Amino acid sequence: MQIRDSVAIIVGGASGMARATAELLAEEGARVAIFDLASSKGEEVAGTLPGDAIFRAIDIMDYDGVGTAIEEVFGHYGALHIGVNLAGGQIGGPARTFSKKGPHDLDNFAKTLELNTVGSFNFLRLCAEQMAKNEPNDDAERGCVISTASIAAFEGQIGQVSYAAAKSAIAAMSFVAARDLGNIGIRVNAIAPSLFNTGLVQQAPQEMKDALVAGAAFPNRMGEPREYALLAKAIIENPMLNGGTIRLDAAQRFGPR
Repeated sequence: MQIRDSVAIIVGGASGMARATAELLAEEGARVAIFDLASSKGEEVAGTLPGDAIFRAIDIMDYDGVGTAIEEVFGHYGALHIGVNLAGGQIGGPARTFSKKGPHDLDNFAKTLELNTVGSFNFLRLCAEQMAKNEPNDDAERGCVISTASIAAFEGQIGQVSYAAAKSAIAAMSFVAARDLGNIGIRVNAIAPSLFNTGLVQQAPQEMKDALVAGAAFPNRMGEPREYALLAKAIIENPMLNGGTIRLDAAQRFGPR
């Protein structure tokens, strides 16, 4: 899919890998809508992007609100071609299945799935609804959706049972959704990053960062936000990339701790 003159929604676009993706797609000529929390710098970031960028204050767990915002984007631009969702996290922090504190908090487990898995699926299905209205391009393509998994989906560490479950579900549903949507020309993929230099990790001492990526083969460092954006760009532009979960991890494999 050609990025120039396309319309893209980036969830979480006020910071980190999502911001880098919004910036790169805008540089390439896309019209970008940033979805992020009202407390974020989304409005400010949108104002720095070239083209007719907009911001919508939205929580990915406000499922109806996400649908309304996606409809607004389609109404504003008259199309929707690209959706990239980077919202996620582990509610309640690391927790073992059972420990001295007792069994894993079930509410935190459920909320982690709601944030990551349900939030991603809701965004995917509602993007598909709008993308189906597009005129297909010369390759019969109407849209491309990218979700964000994690290498924890494959090698979850101790204390990550809820997060690993949520992210592995994203990887699994990307393949099935690609099959579901193939007949209308919508591609679905997921990116599974390792540790990236964003958020709280960005503020950590270098010694801690070095320890966290000690298992990476090469490069032996944190990933940078633009490297996620470059993979997203490659997925969007290559129509044969469909139904996959692509690791972005410098050949790192998480150990148990």
